[in-house]
Amino acid sequence: MHAPENSSYRILIADDEPHIRQILRFTLERAGYQVYLASDGEDALKQAAELKPNLVLLDVMMPKVDGYEVCRKMRQDFSMNQIPVIMLSARGEQRDRVAGLEGGANDYLVKPYSNEELLLRVKNVLEWNIRQKEANPLTGLPGNTAIEREMIARIAQKKQFAFLYIDIDNFKGFNDYYGYQKGDEIIGLLADILRRTIEKLGGTDDFIGHIGGDDFVLVASPSRAEIMAQYVVDEFDRGSLMKLDPKDVKRGYLEIRDRQGELKKIPVMAVTIALVKSTDNQIEHFAEVNDIASSLKEYGKRIEGSVVVKERRQDGVHPSRTRDAG
Repeated sequence: MHAPENSSYRILIADDEPHIRQILRFTLERAGYQVYLASDGEDALKQAAELKPNLVLLDVMMPKVDGYEVCRKMRQDFSMNQIPVIMLSARGEQRDRVAGLEGGANDYLVKPYSNEELLLRVKNVLEWNIRQKEANPLTGLPGNTAIEREMIARIAQKKQFAFLYIDIDNFKGFNDYYGYQKGDEIIGLLADILRRTIEKLGGTDDFIGHIGGDDFVLVASPSRAEIMAQYVVDEFDRGSLMKLDPKDVKRGYLEIRDRQGELKKIPVMAVTIALVKSTDNQIEHFAEVNDIASSLKEYGKRIEGSVVVKERRQDGVHPSRTRDAG
């Protein structure tokens, strides 16, 4: 995952010891973060409410309002309850750490600690918080903002990549016929298949995103992309049939009445994968990837059954069938 630059993050330090505040400030500013200081619990609550920082580093032992109480009040306040908190304390007993975490802290760091450990924990909490905010609530996968950021970073770094746009065909008919709960199960099925695809065939730099509804993306190495796409198709064709009533599987379509009462035959679900490769830095903007993928998907949707459609620069789009029609 490509996270934003550190300079875009605001971190509030709340500690009653001036020299500790200054040490933390120096360490975090040197790493590129924007830093704000609070000298006690009341000041911390006031600044957290006004600044809406991306993270609060919160000392436990402070005058007026201690760190436990600050964290508890933040979690009770709708305007602050999503701000992550790392508690800092010389109290390293298990009961103290548990009290901090039970009070809503995201992490608990025991003094003394190294600058390396502090910066790593800050980085981890910030990235976790981004993923939580951007994740699709149904699948837990990164959403549109994360997808765009991922692609912009790859293009800027001139990395070779394959962009797979995955869309379920005839999903609406299935949803209308079997109900929304079953529709959510199909979305979950495809998300699980994409995760397994990376586990079995992918690499550590691969990425999955959930655009919304039945639309997903997978970003992988160009050398592995086609075999990964084929795996997704095979697994979805097999798994989706298991969600159908046997009579619908045998018949090969669903019978659905439209609003006029006419009986319509809707083909069983399939998957269309639009495959865009960038191997020679010919793509310079994420919008180009979207445009190519949209054209490929539109082409693939006209082909019955599951299909992988890829672009060939010499002769335009080229459909690679993955299942016989019918």
